[in-house]
Amino acid sequence: MTMSRALLRHLALRLRQDGWGQVVRRGTAKAATFLQERWGLAEPELPLRQEDIADPSDPAVQRPAFTSPRKPAPLSIGWVCTPPGPGSGGHTTLFRMVRAMEERGHRCTLFLYDRSSDDVSRHEPVIRRHWPISAEVRSATDGMAGMDALVASSWSSAHVIAARAPRQLRVFYFIQDYEPYFHPRGILYALAEDSYRFGYTTVALGDMIAEVMKAELGTPPDAVVPYGCDTTTYRLLPTTGAWQRTGVVYYAKRNVDRRGYLLAKLALERFHQLCPDQEIHVYGDIVSRWKIPVTNHGNLPPRELNILYNRTIAGLAISFTNISLVPGELLAAGNVPVLNQAPFASGLLTDPDAVWAPSRPDRLATALAEVVRSPNIQERAARIGSGQRLDWSVTAEAFGNLVQESLVGEGPA
Repeated sequence: MTMSRALLRHLALRLRQDGWGQVVRRGTAKAATFLQERWGLAEPELPLRQEDIADPSDPAVQRPAFTSPRKPAPLSIGWVCTPPGPGSGGHTTLFRMVRAMEERGHRCTLFLYDRSSDDVSRHEPVIRRHWPISAEVRSATDGMAGMDALVASSWSSAHVIAARAPRQLRVFYFIQDYEPYFHPRGILYALAEDSYRFGYTTVALGDMIAEVMKAELGTPPDAVVPYGCDTTTYRLLPTTGAWQRTGVVYYAKRNVDRRGYLLAKLALERFHQLCPDQEIHVYGDIVSRWKIPVTNHGNLPPRELNILYNRTIAGLAISFTNISLVPGELLAAGNVPVLNQAPFASGLLTDPDAVWAPSRPDRLATALAEVVRSPNIQERAARIGSGQRLDWSVTAEAFGNLVQESLVGEGPA
């Protein structure tokens, strides 16, 4: 009965957020995947079409050297990415850069790469509904001519640009994570590693990515921009005694192994044993068949998520590669993030109010329990939330200046 209620609530959330068309398409795809796996028919697939796998050693793929500024403002900039889903953190960060360039007066175009279709029009309503950008939406498979520059946003988009874009175009590669680590050693790992060898201008998000690139590839990125936080949406809300913080929150990504779903599930089940009176809120993916009661919220709009952060004491934030957006947003809302110790994340987030624990269920559960049992929870939240944090606008300004100065030879328009 519990599982049925969870599934019904999940369906209702999807219908409200995406409409019948998207739900039917996703349901059909999931049913086909289930049957293929059940009957042993499933074959692994690359996220690229075969013709879009580029060889960085091919002279026809390598970018020529770019020396002098030569483009008049405003610029036409193409941003190549996969179709986004609601709540996608990587797309959210990328689209912040897009929005900043639009505010400077530049013309932006999103080139979506859909491996299964050249028609990307069905993805545009999702973009318009969830992100405040006005960029034209086109398919990357229809050509990318007419741009002054392109921005790659992932290893697959870097290959698509190498295979399809005019060679004379300047390409900036906005690197939010070291993506070979997303895969076990194999072809996907190798293709992701190749994406850094096309001769693009590489721009790393945060010093940790820069250090990993230097360690793994032997060379650092061309530039580094600071890792920011959305301090406009995520902030302390005036409570005036309306509520007392209680419970914990967790962002579930079941099929993204680097975000540690199984570790988080085990840790929260153990936490419930330690603190059975504390409600466990889960947003993102709907979860079911856990051994403990949880409150599923599904994908929440940012402003509703900020309210949830303001009502809870702590948040579990797991990552085994670059840190997610969640810890900074929790802190901005006065919520205490509990994170697993990992070289990527711990080197980037140095906030003294973040709590770190080894990547073991019992240690993370104990850390969560200690946070929610601490005295003066409201006072601590007010102190944490009032701290100064680097806003994404600083990141966007740094990235925009880099692109503009490289092409035009001057700073903000």
